Amino acid sequence: MKTREQIYGQEAAGILRDVSMYRALTEMQLLKLYPHKESKIRNLLSYLQKQGRIVQRGEYYRIPADAEAGIDHGLSKAIWVLTDFMEQVEYHSVSEYPAKIIFFADGEVYEIIYAEPGKEQLINQMLSTVKEVPPKYIILVEHPEQIAAIHTPNTGGYCTVSSSGEVQYYQIE
Repeated sequence: MKTREQIYGQEAAGILRDVSMYRALTEMQLLKLYPHKESKIRNLLSYLQKQGRIVQRGEYYRIPADAEAGIDHGLSKAIWVLTDFMEQVEYHSVSEYPAKIIFFADGEVYEIIYAEPGKEQLINQMLSTVKEVPPKYIILVEHPEQIAAIHTPNTGGYCTVSSSGEVQYYQIE
């Protein structure tokens, strides 16, 4: 007979890794990061809370050390974009500015770039140098009107994220 650790160990470690790395995740984001495992993830969230390894503050699950820190809303929106690709994602992690998240899917490297309003020129400058093996950029904007001001190589698409986590994609020719 398998122990709880054998049954839940991998997912529990993954949840702790994700909550630590992304600093604040909603239940729905966690469920989408682990597709087809909803009941297992809900049980693990309850178990990890009882153990004191994660806490819930408002709608967000956090590790206790970060429980009162501010929320990075750009990162939170980028997580919603990541969840759209989870069926194909092999690995994901936080990234360095201007990217919020880097992930590997279907043999490609992707970076989710959050373009804060008014920072479009900075994004253009930072992404203008072509890397030897460039990632594909997914540019996350607050407003579709920002897209016209962003001119970067290797951009696979643009998107917005609603307050409920719904991602709307835009393809610019």
